[in-house]
Amino acid sequence: MADLTDMEIFARVVTAGSMSGAGREMGLSPAVISKRIRRLEERLGARLLQRTTRQIALTEDGQGYYERVIGILASIEEAESFVTRRNTAPRGTLKIAAPTSFGRMHIAPYLGKFATLYPDLKLSLMLNDRFVDIVGDGFDLAVRIAALENSSLIARRLAPNHRVICASPAYLEREGTPKTLGELSRHNCIFATHQDVWQLEGPEGATSMRVAGNLQTNSSEVVREGVIAGLGIALRSTWDVGPALQSGKLRIVLPQYRESRRVAVYAVYPSRRFLPARVRVFIDFLADLFGPEPYWDKGLDLAFDAPDGPAGNPVAA
Repeated sequence: MADLTDMEIFARVVTAGSMSGAGREMGLSPAVISKRIRRLEERLGARLLQRTTRQIALTEDGQGYYERVIGILASIEEAESFVTRRNTAPRGTLKIAAPTSFGRMHIAPYLGKFATLYPDLKLSLMLNDRFVDIVGDGFDLAVRIAALENSSLIARRLAPNHRVICASPAYLEREGTPKTLGELSRHNCIFATHQDVWQLEGPEGATSMRVAGNLQTNSSEVVREGVIAGLGIALRSTWDVGPALQSGKLRIVLPQYRESRRVAVYAVYPSRRFLPARVRVFIDFLADLFGPEPYWDKGLDLAFDAPDGPAGNPVAA
């Protein structure tokens, strides 16, 4: 008869990517993990994992077994969650990684409200503009603003990410408002390092536009402050400049154009099959906070940018 503990250990090894990683998650030594995997393989009469000194990989039998095991474990978890979720408060430490500016503007201000809802949770928010290794660096989840590529991670879309060409009223009054993309070449454009090619989509389809300007910076916050100060024209996400657009400090220029990449705001985490309550409630909190029309987009004319999919559904990242 199947041993559910061995099945869970096997699934943990796969999601963690190593026996040592699974051991840390489950409080077991790598030797115990290895022994239990070996026992499972002997009972099944098949090799499930190919092992090297640095990594593990699923065999064909292992892949098929894993796909079925996670369904079994998910059903058990759902059955237990059905009984306990109303009576069990999330506890422990929630480790979150997020982009620097987005974290400062749209996560940090709401941590107090979240902490009030879940007083038994401790929060660790690390802001960094690189993509962290969620499993290797020990994070529960990461907030990412990206066009997701295939990986072993799971993602839940939290909000759309609209990017608009914008400038301050003072700059436009001084230099004039461009009516075509070609006219941008005569304007001072502000951008972060290595972002001088704007990938745009408009009436004539997808196009690339190389821009130039008199400011070099590795900080998106400097770009935002520069465009608000009237230094030039920028291509910015509305989560970054939404308040300035709403207040009139900035205006959308060439509204018929959008960035051609389908980027959105996501919560990314290792596996939906072993999602701790502390992770689930934080993701739900952000999804409710942002929603399909986040507060930073309220009142903006973004009809040109159709949604790129429903928010809230977990997908393979």
